[in-house]
Amino acid sequence: MAPNGLAGILDHIDAQVSTILHRALEGEELSWQDGLRLCETNGRDLQAVCLVADEMRRRQVGDVVTYVVNRNINFTNVCIKHCTFCAFSREYREEEGYFLPLEEILRRAQEAVDMGATEICMQAGLPPKMDGRFYIDLTRAVKTALPQLHLHAFSPEEVLYGATRAAVSVRDYLTELKAAGLDTLPGTSAEILDQDIRNLIAPGRITTQQWIEVITTAHSLGIPTTSTIMYGHVETPLHWVKHMNLLRDIQKETLGFTEFVPLSLVHQEAPMYQRKLVRNVRPGATGAEVVKMHAVARLMLGPTIRNIQSSWVKEGPKLAQYLLTVGANDLGGTLINESISTSAGAQYGQLVPPKELRRLIRDLGRTPAERTTTYRLRKVYNSDDEELSPLDLVENAEERFGSYHQLTASSQFRYIHPFERDKAHPPQ
Repeated sequence: MAPNGLAGILDHIDAQVSTILHRALEGEELSWQDGLRLCETNGRDLQAVCLVADEMRRRQVGDVVTYVVNRNINFTNVCIKHCTFCAFSREYREEEGYFLPLEEILRRAQEAVDMGATEICMQAGLPPKMDGRFYIDLTRAVKTALPQLHLHAFSPEEVLYGATRAAVSVRDYLTELKAAGLDTLPGTSAEILDQDIRNLIAPGRITTQQWIEVITTAHSLGIPTTSTIMYGHVETPLHWVKHMNLLRDIQKETLGFTEFVPLSLVHQEAPMYQRKLVRNVRPGATGAEVVKMHAVARLMLGPTIRNIQSSWVKEGPKLAQYLLTVGANDLGGTLINESISTSAGAQYGQLVPPKELRRLIRDLGRTPAERTTTYRLRKVYNSDDEELSPLDLVENAEERFGSYHQLTASSQFRYIHPFERDKAHPPQ
């Protein structure tokens, strides 16, 4: 039922949109066709969609807004794939290719713990001739050194690559990753779960069916995952809502998704835009599209995937804050080192400290809370009287933690192809 204020508003908008929104407020599931109609709204109709999305957010998750203290470790940018949207990856021959050794990965993980992080997110390129057990051995090493850390690692693309290189099934590979200590899997490499679009923007990348196989197998093994969408390129709202409908069907079957994260394309350095590799690429999503995506996600997915995240990395802190009023209930992580969006031209830095995330939340009259990766609340901040974390005292994040651009410009961790390494150090 619509609250009194909303009921009056819904009486003065497009009749079809009003009917769909009334049904959402009554708890009915919206079809993808309903979602598509909501994506077509503008003006007062769009404002009504946002108000109903905010009301459903309040009913489904309340007024607490969450964040996680985490660090990204993108351990290599060398990749065998050539996705047209990716400005992060380098071929192994390029001078900017890097590969962090295990001791550096462990150092960064320990530094994150010292800064109060509870999660490490590890994703990277797909290096050529990789040992198939590399991800498993890396997982075991990190969890052995820092068992208290939650390890959120390896996209479905990486899992498929590891399984292929190890010549085992996806199920067997995920089983070994879990035994080694993997806690959760990022639901990235989803982009748009439509094979025609995937063939256009990333030919040769993991297919829609392969993505579904990795995700549902992880869920069946008790490995939760996030879910994502990348929009603002050549797709249309029809692709958005069919993508959400597919995620919803998976969630009904597995209950394995912890959140939905809309990721708008950062276009500035994306090859498909900069070098015109794909026709008719938009320069990222418009502000209205970003708002519609989050609001419709709440209305379509909220009953099954309760947590909708707004990304300050993609949208900037101010728009990410506003998205909390149109259906989102989470601000993501502190990140510390953000490389993939930064390499594509994101302008918003690599760290937002916990105190600033809490300020953004409080400015909306909402209650901030630090969460775990799986959305257990670690601490709810009911008052302004609070202690500072080590991250709050960092004055220059790039100087303190390094940056992607420093990493690619330095020769310290330069990638060496296995063939070249074997030539330099032949077996005795």
